[in-house]
Amino acid sequence: MRIYIFAPLLLAIPGVAVADPLSFDDAIERALADAPGIRATALGVDAARSAARSADALPDPKLALGLDNFPISGPPAGSFTRDEMTMARIGVQQDMPNLAKRHARLGRAQADITAAEADALVRARDVRLGAALAWTDLAYAGRRLKAIDNLLGSLRPLLGTAPAGVASGASRPAEALESEQALAALEDRRSEIMADIGRARAELSRWTGDPSPEAVGELPSFAVDPVALRTGLEQNPTLTAALARSGQADADVRLARAEKRPDWSWDVAYQRRDSRYGDMVSAGVTISLPLFASRRQDPMIAARAAEAGKARAEQEDARRGLAVELDTGLADHVMHHEQWMRANATLLPLAEQQVSLERASYAAGRAGLKDVLRAHVALADVRLMTLDREAAVARDAARLNLLFGSDDQ
Repeated sequence: MRIYIFAPLLLAIPGVAVADPLSFDDAIERALADAPGIRATALGVDAARSAARSADALPDPKLALGLDNFPISGPPAGSFTRDEMTMARIGVQQDMPNLAKRHARLGRAQADITAAEADALVRARDVRLGAALAWTDLAYAGRRLKAIDNLLGSLRPLLGTAPAGVASGASRPAEALESEQALAALEDRRSEIMADIGRARAELSRWTGDPSPEAVGELPSFAVDPVALRTGLEQNPTLTAALARSGQADADVRLARAEKRPDWSWDVAYQRRDSRYGDMVSAGVTISLPLFASRRQDPMIAARAAEAGKARAEQEDARRGLAVELDTGLADHVMHHEQWMRANATLLPLAEQQVSLERASYAAGRAGLKDVLRAHVALADVRLMTLDREAAVARDAARLNLLFGSDDQ
């Protein structure tokens, strides 16, 4: 089932003079360009790529300086020249990790790059969604404010007739008080809406960096296609990030296994003796012997394998969680859409009709002012409820497409 959401033209949000008008697309674009989280993940990718360039490089060579065979007893004791074996030594030593270890280190570095890029995708998705929902909340809060201001504007002339009605005896004195109470209740609702505007503006400012943003323009028409959303679930950034973490864990397993293979190193040294004896050159190779793997390398391999299993289990858990989140989101979207349609087609026309009838009865003297006020308050409630339901549909559509759809939606 495809549900098309066509949001009407959204009115500008009243605000201070320095408010910066933002369309929906402008808000998304500015959030992606300005959000600190985006810059942080981009720097994380750069860091991972930079570290990968040296992941499989050999360790730095070592310079060895020494004095060999210096006598400390007997006739040549304390002399640099009387014993033919006394020599000054300078050499170079190079450690050579086994090839499997170097390949495993490079694999781990590449897995880090993949994980950093996956985190960047997740952060970009979250920024897009946060900016989209904040813009939608701000736009619909402005529409609610306009709706209640229109209602208050239509009620105030009517309330002005209350004293005359009391004076003429057509109305009870208590009805004037009830009128003031109804007006105060509507003013309370307006204050709540103003607070909603402030919260939504602050949230949008968080994503875009604008100190006082203003939502203008139309909301995009999101087409909620359950089949397409379910088909694209495997490419969801959350699963991509979980897969990347699994790749890191597998790379750690390969690195732990490589520790069971011997490393080696070579060294070359030049040895200078007294000119009477001649100089020497020495060379050698050193090989590590992992003879106690059951107490050293094997426990680490088992630990890394368990962590890899944990990462794969978390990946499957993320997949199931996303599937449930998508299905529940689709169900909520259908419910909110039906409620919105019902409010538009039934509840709102009935409330408007009730206001018209009560006004006619009041003009004919068959209804009191309180009856007219009650009808107007009920109409205000229905109009605000209808806008709330429309906003819920718009939020659902944006959330489903931005969380589970492709990046170009």
